[in-house]
Formats: sequence, structure tokens, C-alpha cells
Amino acid sequence: MAMTSNGRRIRKRRLKAEINVVPYIDVMLVLLIIFMVTAPLLNLGVDIELPRSNAKTISQDKDPVIVSVDKDGNYFLAVQGGEQEALSAEALEAKVAAFVRQNPDVPVYVAGDRDANYEVVLRAMVLLQNADVPRVGLMSAPSEAVQQ
Repeated sequence: MAMTSNGRRIRKRRLKAEINVVPYIDVMLVLLIIFMVTAPLLNLGVDIELPRSNAKTISQDKDPVIVSVDKDGNYFLAVQGGEQEALSAEALEAKVAAFVRQNPDVPVYVAGDRDANYEVVLRAMVLLQNADVPRVGLMSAPSEAVQQ
């Protein structure tokens, strides 16, 4: 080290190679609060009118399993072209689960009545999910057959 004329040592200041992250943390917390406050406001409900379907029918090798929901919220099950039978939610889940375990490639569709409550149709889809059905399709009528 260098010495001055009176015998003192001269110390050189070392440079700090650190980044001060405190301002970045403050900015991140402010942005987090802003996003937390504004996010619930962005998901407001919107009235929509669903379009009619001109989709072509799907050709299947196997007859599908069809879960029907009527306008009163009752469940019906038709297994591979058979007769529809009225079932409770628990019985529907058990029967579909047993059938899908034996035939894992069988298509499963939900046919909801036009006047059925959306919540009931959604519950039918949740029951099918609980029954380990890998894919569920929704049935619709072609636009020519839809009556006003």
C-alpha cells in the first residue's frame, strides 16, 4: 500500500459489484397489487347468443353411449343404441364407469334438452369425468332441424 508523507496508509475504495434489488422488489409488489385488484373486474359476464351448427355428423365405428338430460333435470342413459333408461346421478356414474372400463374406446356424448338448465348439463359432464370417461362430446341438432 502507498504511504503519504506523514505515514498514513492510503486505502483504495473497492467497487461494489452488487445490484441493488430493493427498487425492483418494490415495483413488483406494486404491480402485483394492481393486477390482483383489476383481475376480478375483467371477468364480467356477457350475454351471448350461441350460433347454430352446420357441422357434419361424425362417423363412428362403435355405437356411442348417450347421456340425455331433459328439461326437468332427469338423467337418461342409452348404451350403444339401446333403450333409454332413467337413472339417478349415482347410478348413472356407476353404470358409465363400468361400461367404459370394459370398452375404453367407446364415444360418450351428452344430449342436453334445449330448455334444460345449463348447470344440470354441466353436472352430467362432471359425473362422466368422475366415471373416468376420457372424452365427452356434446350433441346438437343440425340447423335445418332446429325449430324456432
